[in-house]
Amino acid sequence: MDDDAAARAKAARESCPFLTAKQTAFHLGIARSTLKAMRLGGKGPRCRRHGRTWRYHIDDIEAWSAANARGGVHG
Repeated sequence: MDDDAAARAKAARESCPFLTAKQTAFHLGIARSTLKAMRLGGKGPRCRRHGRTWRYHIDDIEAWSAANARGGVHG
């Protein structure tokens, strides 16, 4: 995880570790509709329902992202 992503994740944990679908999609760099399709297909990060809103815990987002990393060189 680069320094900027680590700083954003730390700030999220300190303020509220639960992100909305819109915030999660932005954090992952994907469309909200893609995130919804992944949730419906059981392929996205773990999420939970808080009232009428789906929420994603920052740790679940980061774990899902790390588990789905492919290729590249880790420095």
